This record gives sequence, C-alpha cells and structure tokens, in this order.
Amino acid sequence: MTVETVNGISAEVFRTVLYVAGPPLLAGLTIGLLVGLFQSVTQIQEFTLTFVPKMLVVFGCLFMLMPWMSEKLMAFTINLIQHIPSYVR
Repeated sequence: MTVETVNGISAEVFRTVLYVAGPPLLAGLTIGLLVGLFQSVTQIQEFTLTFVPKMLVVFGCLFMLMPWMSEKLMAFTINLIQHIPSYVR
C-alpha cells in the first residue's frame, strides 16, 4: 500500500463524512442561529430553549435524509471492499 493510496482513501473518507454529516449539522447550525437571534431580540435567556428546536430539526433531517445517507455510505463501503485486492499489491 503506497502513500498515494492512503491519501486517496483518506480523501474519500473525509469527503463521504462531509457529505453524510453536513446536512444535519448545517440544519442544526441554522436553527441555532435563528433561535439565538430570537433570544437576543426578545431578551429571553433560557438555556434549554435552543436545545429542543435543534434536536427536533436534526432528528427530522436525519429521518428525511437517511435513505440518501445510507446509499452514500453503502457506495463508499462497496467501493472500498471491491478495491481491496488492488490495495494489497
């Protein structure tokens, strides 16, 4: 296994992680910013107010995108397993 092979696999791993984890994280970030803006405008300083909407949005995003996420992860895993013989040389 060469350094180029390891770099290629690492790049593909990071790309897959960003594709899969990015949408729920961005949804949580957006809702967190909106709730924070609402809290600063209304001067409500309740710490638990940000947790519940973010949790609901992230779970909803995971629920809606799970088929796509599973497809991406399965494609990555299948590609990695199919290329094992070429990595061993």
